Amino acid sequence: MSDPVRWGVLGCAAIALNKVIPAMQEAENCEVLAIASRDGDRAAEAAAKLGISRSYGSYEALLADPEIEAVYIPLPNNLHKEWTLHAAHAGKHVLCEKPLAMSSAEAATMLVGCEQAGVALMEAFMYRLHPSWVRARELVAEGRIGELRAIEAVFAYNNTDPQNIRNIAELGGGALMDIGCYPINVARMMFDAEPSDVHASIRRHPDFGTDVLTSAILDFDGRHATLTCSTQLEPDQRVHLLGTEGRLLVEIPFNIPPDQPTRILHTAGGTPPTAPRTEVIEVPAANQYRIQGELFSRAIRDGSPVPTPPDDALANMSVIERIFAIGDR
Repeated sequence: MSDPVRWGVLGCAAIALNKVIPAMQEAENCEVLAIASRDGDRAAEAAAKLGISRSYGSYEALLADPEIEAVYIPLPNNLHKEWTLHAAHAGKHVLCEKPLAMSSAEAATMLVGCEQAGVALMEAFMYRLHPSWVRARELVAEGRIGELRAIEAVFAYNNTDPQNIRNIAELGGGALMDIGCYPINVARMMFDAEPSDVHASIRRHPDFGTDVLTSAILDFDGRHATLTCSTQLEPDQRVHLLGTEGRLLVEIPFNIPPDQPTRILHTAGGTPPTAPRTEVIEVPAANQYRIQGELFSRAIRDGSPVPTPPDDALANMSVIERIFAIGDR
């Protein structure tokens, strides 16, 4: 592509350095032009390591660079609103890590700010764009499992470091904000609806104050999504899509490896474990972060809508709030 979108990155988070930036550098329509940190040496070190031509010792300096068209924000959750609005006021399109904000009110302010500034905004739910989820949606739409009526999802890891941002409540840490937002998003995406009712239970850490184990049932007018997320369990992630005539297991639904094929298991025809017939649907390897960067950049160049509209981020945040309200009673 002769005119790639020129990107800046606000912050040196691990996800940016290890996953998102390298993936975007592989995309023909993306040029990662600059990276910023409040620590200028850290930004310079990251730039040198990743072959980025410009580094800045402040986020403001990067946003003042007239050549940068779009920014990726991997900052802690409590900084998303502030720097999304700063970027929008500077005329930069914004790809912001999930969850988009600390609350639905913050998310709404961000949507209005970006709309008024005439810039695109998207929450970085990269998994939605991976071919495995494109195929899963196709299989459901084709009626391969009959009517989708139930979704079961688990996402967990084990992190007890009190200094880690995921364990700091005021930074937006906790299981639901960090990883529970994924199965919520899956349920809303697959049912193409918002939950009519929510039931939840939350266990909070006595010192951190963050939720370390959250489970919820989302009722979509008689269709159910059940989810469990935790920051203090054996690492696991999986999604079952259960229909009237079959079921799908998406084996690696979220942290999808970029260098190996993924599998969807389609099972139908009897009672487990002996009777059902299982078809293994293999999806070729793909880098979901590269796809995310490519599609967002294409939308900027074409003036077309971004792959996941910002309204979706607001709706997802609203469900998170409903789970907190019920689970913390």
